[in-house]
Amino acid sequence: MICLIQRVTKGKVEVEQKTVGEISAGLVVLTAFQPNDNIDSITKMTHKLLNYRLFSDENDKMNLNVKQVKGELLLVPQFTLAANTKSGLRPSFSSSASPAVATLLFDQFVEHCRQQHPSIQTGKFGADMQVSLTNDGPVTFWLEV
Repeated sequence: MICLIQRVTKGKVEVEQKTVGEISAGLVVLTAFQPNDNIDSITKMTHKLLNYRLFSDENDKMNLNVKQVKGELLLVPQFTLAANTKSGLRPSFSSSASPAVATLLFDQFVEHCRQQHPSIQTGKFGADMQVSLTNDGPVTFWLEV
């Protein structure tokens, strides 16, 4: 499981020119699943995501997590993060979970996050999404479990 997390002042996902998810300060989380991912991967990633310290404390040190700052999460499925780009000039998606499996895993991930954090918005799996955000810092991290 891969998450590309970006600390933002705002983020939004549109599908067919309609907003399906929108947050103010928090994290935009682009999420991809690989064939061996399962509920254990989701549990580990949820813990890491919600507790990862990338917000500034009173001393301007990245020492606070999204829960401590009462930030929001915008979870966006993005299978291209799991692409194999090591050779050639075209990505291979053989290292991505199948759409049927990834859809189920994404739904489980969203539910797992919602059980532990109240402010969750999402993109739409399989849709042509337009994602916009204002990266704060910029601060961007690649998380993998």
